[in-house]
Amino acid sequence: MIESPLLEKMTGYIGGRWTDNAQGHTFDVYNPATGKVIAQAASMTEDEVKAAVAAGKSALRLTSPYSIETRRKWLEDIRDALKANKEEVGRILCMEHGKPLHEAQGEVDYAAGFFDYCSKHIQALDAHTIPEKPKDCTWTVHYRPIGVAGLITPWNFPIGMIAKKLSAALAAGCPSVIKPASETPLTMIALFSLMDKHTDLPDGMVNLVMGKASVIGKVLCESPDVPMLSFTGSTEVGRKLILDTAEQVKKLALELGGNAPFIVFDDADLDAAADNLIANKFRGGGQTCVCANRIFVHEKVADAFGEKLAERVNKMTVGDGINGDVDLGPLINQAGYDKVKRHVEDALEKGASLVAGKKPEELGDDLFFPPTVVTGVNRDMCCYREETFGPLVPMALFRTEEEVIDAGNDTEFGLASYVFTGDAERAQRVAAGLRFGHCGWNTGTGPTPEAPFGGMKASGIGREGGLEGLFEFVEAQTVPRGF
Repeated sequence: MIESPLLEKMTGYIGGRWTDNAQGHTFDVYNPATGKVIAQAASMTEDEVKAAVAAGKSALRLTSPYSIETRRKWLEDIRDALKANKEEVGRILCMEHGKPLHEAQGEVDYAAGFFDYCSKHIQALDAHTIPEKPKDCTWTVHYRPIGVAGLITPWNFPIGMIAKKLSAALAAGCPSVIKPASETPLTMIALFSLMDKHTDLPDGMVNLVMGKASVIGKVLCESPDVPMLSFTGSTEVGRKLILDTAEQVKKLALELGGNAPFIVFDDADLDAAADNLIANKFRGGGQTCVCANRIFVHEKVADAFGEKLAERVNKMTVGDGINGDVDLGPLINQAGYDKVKRHVEDALEKGASLVAGKKPEELGDDLFFPPTVVTGVNRDMCCYREETFGPLVPMALFRTEEEVIDAGNDTEFGLASYVFTGDAERAQRVAAGLRFGHCGWNTGTGPTPEAPFGGMKASGIGREGGLEGLFEFVEAQTVPRGF
């Protein structure tokens, strides 16, 4: 079992107190690298979730809101606590997720960046008076906290995803009820341990509930005291949340699925493109919504690019992330592993060629999936239509700019995309033509705290990061004053 000074409690956190399940119900947390149970966390009941909502409501202040300086101090304290405990939080994250230790600890720095950004730009949420005086009135715009927010996070970035949401919620003065994924609750418990010890948050400002999504989601969707839900996860679940909250007209912030095109033109720097693809695709074992899912390579450079890619992939190491000297850890669970295997089998059966990796029949019986590259991919294959969420690189050929824009957009998703070309005008045209919220030009980098990130089409609603993300948890109230 895992031991850590940040995991002295394995319970929820409600109203400023660690709160166990009344019936003693727990769920197991596994290390995907070993398959062993490393912890048992409390599984909260419906009544306990309702208590968390009530605690959040009691912490909400509208008529005498928390000052900007108070909120800035909360954000700074959480930032500092994360940075000071980066190694331990990263170790916990590594053990329950499986990603390499250096990558897990890097995610802690990434998370701290959101609290830092919000603390430095929180003044944008201060009230302001518009210069015009229409209708002989002075008009002041206030940014009021929307209320208690439900924050639902996925397992692939256990600290990064909550940082995006919680930093903006606290900046707005919104209490929150937070549900982590059941695969990775320990990192969230560690964060709450840090907030409990190192911040002066009011009781009820942050609440942690763990356990069954059906139980927790029902309360958050049905409660009139939760006017907003922020969710990162699958488009399927996002659609259900839209339906389940329609009657109450809740505000939703949704970061959903992706199917990112990674486009390499014939004038691209192929070495740089290959390096960026490796960094982009295999972060978190390929289990990220922004990683390249369909690689389109111009036919003139396809062979050369494939060779460079295979050379790099064949040097990658796979193993237990806690060792720190591996490139890829395990996939999160058997279902995730089976999906990647199914995508490889389907592509090979439909005519794709294996360039790097193992044939499906050569795979082992653990959760370590080797980095794999296939060529000759077409839209009839599962890896083209679906988000693989694993270390599979499927390559397809293209001839013209128009053709590849159409191919890139040939998906219901619109989260991230990437374009590699030495032609600046072409890059601008292609980026404008791709219906994706994020489009990297000669870079495979993903989101950053300083810039807005979110999806188009079925990939979501709203933005996280940047000033746009800072405003997600407030409602503008206009107050005209007569003379």
